[in-house]
Amino acid sequence: MASQTIETYRQGAEVVRGDAVCKKKTVEMLEELDLPKGLFPLEDMEEFGYNREAGFVWLIQKKKKEHTFKKIKQVVSYATEVTAFVEKGKLKKITGVKTKELLLWLTVVEVYIADPSSGKITFKTGTGLSDSFAVSAFDLGE
Repeated sequence: MASQTIETYRQGAEVVRGDAVCKKKTVEMLEELDLPKGLFPLEDMEEFGYNREAGFVWLIQKKKKEHTFKKIKQVVSYATEVTAFVEKGKLKKITGVKTKELLLWLTVVEVYIADPSSGKITFKTGTGLSDSFAVSAFDLGE
């Protein structure tokens, strides 16, 4: 079920299973990285893994999920498997996340907060396009 990339980083990673503990660990990881806690509104999570040494994280859920961030009216699709390399204020080389622009689904490859005092978070797509939004749009429960 897990991709080859996940298997590469599984050794030495903190791995938890079960929806409640996975959600809790996801929020803790986002807090640790100074990113909004509602960035991954996943459901029926099966596994959360975090290899701190490599800066690699993965989230596995039972089925893909579409979520609308209401404050910015942005629809985001999360695959059953989401992975990213992480560092303070940034997720990069993201897999499994797409955003809808007009009628197109664009792959999100990077999410970052360049300047924490700006209150803005930037999403970069595989096409090189990027868009910035208020960090508050991604608060937990939004």
